[in-house]
Amino acid sequence: MELKFRRILLKLSGEILAGDEEWGIGLQRIQALAEELRDLHRRGVQIGLVVGGGNIFRGAKGIVQGLDRVTGDHMGMLATVINSLALQDALEKLGVETRVMTAIRMDQVAEPFIRRRAVRHLEKGRIVIMAAGTGNPYFTTDTAGVLRAVEIGADVILKGTKVDGVYDADPMTTPSASRFTDLTYVEVLRRDLKVMDAAAVSLSRENDMPIIVFDINRRGDLLRIVEGQKVGTLVDKG
Repeated sequence: MELKFRRILLKLSGEILAGDEEWGIGLQRIQALAEELRDLHRRGVQIGLVVGGGNIFRGAKGIVQGLDRVTGDHMGMLATVINSLALQDALEKLGVETRVMTAIRMDQVAEPFIRRRAVRHLEKGRIVIMAAGTGNPYFTTDTAGVLRAVEIGADVILKGTKVDGVYDADPMTTPSASRFTDLTYVEVLRRDLKVMDAAAVSLSRENDMPIIVFDINRRGDLLRIVEGQKVGTLVDKG
């Protein structure tokens, strides 16, 4: 089957990588994710990833407890590097060539993020994991995901979550919540729907970058999306 999307940016929260654990890295979850990415990679999809770090450290919680905001944000960025290295290890054990690129220089651990180099890695068939957010405090990894998607010329941002799309209320606490199949950027911002933070949604809107929110835990949905099947919630200009 012909693919609808040839180059994707997959955005994952750190909590997804924790799996069934309350915190830390769930190695079985990462292994399962790596296997699905390998299968997608074999279909010829160019894959960029941006992962969060909330399974290791949440800057917002630290700030509430008195930690300096800038310090907390930098600690969160370093947590994303730990997650990225774990995912790289799982992918390379499956024979998938992978590069971790970071917005904060740490040359003994990973390459610095350079847009042209990242694009070249993708063209050579390597999965590129882009860590440390934007490298700046006050910006979330959602915003970093959109920024990197625009920079590498991705066709779409795929936001993997624990639910199968965007709802009008929290489906975990409101059983009657309704799922949207399609939304516009304006609707997301006006309704204050928790797709991504407002800065990320606005950046997507400015660059006409579609977002698909889906359940990353449903095996096979990644492939179904790149094949053009209707999965999750699509956010675009309408």
